Amino acid sequence: MKSIKKTGRLAGLLYFIVVITGIFALLYVPSKIIVWDNPTTTYSNLLVHESLFRLGIVVSLVCYLFFLFVPLALYRLFAPVNKTMATLMVALAVSGVPIAFLNMANYYEIVSLIGNPEYLEIFGKTQIQNQILLKLNSHSNGYLIAQVFWGLWLFPLGYLIFKSGLIPKVLGVFLMIGSIMYFLDFVLKTMLPNYNDLTISSYILIPASIGEIGTCLWLLIMGARDR
Repeated sequence: MKSIKKTGRLAGLLYFIVVITGIFALLYVPSKIIVWDNPTTTYSNLLVHESLFRLGIVVSLVCYLFFLFVPLALYRLFAPVNKTMATLMVALAVSGVPIAFLNMANYYEIVSLIGNPEYLEIFGKTQIQNQILLKLNSHSNGYLIAQVFWGLWLFPLGYLIFKSGLIPKVLGVFLMIGSIMYFLDFVLKTMLPNYNDLTISSYILIPASIGEIGTCLWLLIMGARDR
């Protein structure tokens, strides 16, 4: 029992680090810098908050690195329940990490654009601003592709939670629903140009957020229940 609780708390700690770093790097930093329909303002924000943007890059990479270990810790917890589903969970989760790491190249190119005065002389301010917005869009699209895997892995995780009873089953239900909503969000963003203007875009990932944060906090505070 102590071993199960210890493994659960380790998974919870790793997950908690991913959640906190993810909120900072993927939500807070962009909210301070990016204005999607205004390249001039975005450029000005980057110059003012360059250190914050660079810190966001570092924190993003820390987030992705720790995310590699989350499914491995969860595998130790759930493999006795269903080894096939636990293996699928790990495979899906880990598949998105290389995409996320490679996608950060867009941010490094932005750092080069704002940090090299020669580019400003060669391309001019307007073109630099437009290139930065293009790189931000490319990063957003790359993140959307990684999101496919980060959504899919939640389904086997939710299933394992529901079947095992190691964590409250309601969290497993939220994760399975959230997995479906993640994929639906990907499809709608791809198919509908005005999707972000629709009300549903603000709420579609709530089940996944409830499931992930709830699972993270339960494991961190309570550990896993005895089998």
